[in-house]
Amino acid sequence: MSERPRRPRERAAALLALQDDITQCRRCPRLVEWREAVARDKRAAFRDEAYWGRAVPSFGDPQARILIVGLAPAAHGANRTGRMFTGDRSGDWLFRALHRAGLASQPTATARDDGLELHDTWLTATLHCAPPANKPTPAERATCRPWLERELELLLPELRCVVVLGGIAWNQVLRILADTGVPVPTPRPPFAHGHEVALTHPGAANSDLVVLGSYHPSQQNTFTGRLTEPMFDAVWSRAAALAHS
Repeated sequence: MSERPRRPRERAAALLALQDDITQCRRCPRLVEWREAVARDKRAAFRDEAYWGRAVPSFGDPQARILIVGLAPAAHGANRTGRMFTGDRSGDWLFRALHRAGLASQPTATARDDGLELHDTWLTATLHCAPPANKPTPAERATCRPWLERELELLLPELRCVVVLGGIAWNQVLRILADTGVPVPTPRPPFAHGHEVALTHPGAANSDLVVLGSYHPSQQNTFTGRLTEPMFDAVWSRAAALAHS
């Protein structure tokens, strides 16, 4: 592992430099081709907008105690706006809930310059490029994994809780933690909404780190009622409590 910055200012600078590297990434040919095709052949509703069309950086509070890990940018959401969960209905759900929990400065996210700030929270994903049909391949997830590994490494000095949105993020986070020496239970705990795994990590704040599962706020989950706002609010209330315990 690379050296972890100890001072808050150094950590913030390292996270910012990491995001610059992410936006330049072209390691997955299929994803590069798709994200650029979507940016060129725009959805009619956004035909007058300039799409981002690149790998989407993470964002938030560099001193975060809560890390949120989603799946991937949406083709006409973050791939358009250039900010995670910004400009689509999944993001609408997420930022409303974060605002209600006191973790976001406003309940809406429409563009990179809309004034949104996250409090005590850092937002990332297992993949930084929009995948076709929202389904990355195992090879693409493996190629993008080092970005998440580095973010976890940088954030661990303050981190208390990792909220994972969906089963793919759940498995990726637990796999990374296990591979970096964290004693993750065997067999690996299965994903479930509201499921918690309490871990001990020598690099984490007070050595305690909780991985907390949530259904992803995709339309597939929210339109069907599989995920309701009270269910989602309970996750963020718990995350906020863990962050300040």
